[in-house]
Amino acid sequence: MNGLRKWHAAWIGLRRCWLRAAAAVLMGLGLTAATSGCGIGGNQDTIVIGGKNFTEQDIMVDIMQLLIEHDTNLHVKTFTWLDSNVIWNAFENHKIDLYVEYTGTGLVNILKHKPVTQPDEAYDIVKREFQQKYQATWLKPIGFNNTYAMAMTKQEVKKLGIHTISQLAAKSGSMTLGTEQDFVVRPDTLPAMDKLYHTHFRKVVTMDVGLKYEALVQGKVGAIDVFSTDGKIPEYHLQLLQDDKHLFPPYYACPLIRDDTLKEHPELKGVLNKLAGRISDEEMQKLNMQVDVEHKPAMQVARAWLQQQGLI
Repeated sequence: MNGLRKWHAAWIGLRRCWLRAAAAVLMGLGLTAATSGCGIGGNQDTIVIGGKNFTEQDIMVDIMQLLIEHDTNLHVKTFTWLDSNVIWNAFENHKIDLYVEYTGTGLVNILKHKPVTQPDEAYDIVKREFQQKYQATWLKPIGFNNTYAMAMTKQEVKKLGIHTISQLAAKSGSMTLGTEQDFVVRPDTLPAMDKLYHTHFRKVVTMDVGLKYEALVQGKVGAIDVFSTDGKIPEYHLQLLQDDKHLFPPYYACPLIRDDTLKEHPELKGVLNKLAGRISDEEMQKLNMQVDVEHKPAMQVARAWLQQQGLI
């Protein structure tokens, strides 16, 4: 990583820390009492949207805000860069009306359900259980699936003829895997891949998340683990390998909205479902890259995408 990237990474880290601190203050000052109706203070003309603490969520908050404000007369307030536990607690306690959640997170982290590998099954479970337990509605999936994936350079994929994790496993004995420590120790990641695919890498090197991309393109490692919508995938011209045995659980993104909000403003269902199936993994990678790599504001990226799609 060159000096400019190091400086930008440090700046992003400081920005995120500031935003999280600001969000915490706002949560403490403005979102202290649970409300009935919509959003802060029960203002029925205001929809409160929350976002988690990574770029993809920031973009989706802005997309939903712009779409709602374009298609309705509602006002929108946003609280972004929130920890997953904070955003769920805020949602459950009627402090926010709406946010983008992932089927895998809803299933395993919130419902404490065992992982499910079939996307439709995971969606059906969270849709049914959240309706019953939390009076919340999962709207239609937006399209992208932010789960774990294995990545290689396109040059190496072509050279070695590796397109699936099974093919990677067959040649793993002569390869080095670059990854962060979390992927090595979590039972549902590398240990599970070793068990299901019988991978046996010659060497596993743990490193910082950002450094593993550099190591891959420099040929220091042959494969790395990634999140499937990471903006660095198109930046470094990487190719994701097909998870042909369905190891990694589905994490499809969907708008999650409280039922009382939807009852008060039923038009939101149609408005937000305009996003259904619109953003593929590859499209989300490109949107993330525009923010993380090209340093464009998330709102600018969101607005340009909506205009390109003819939605605003």
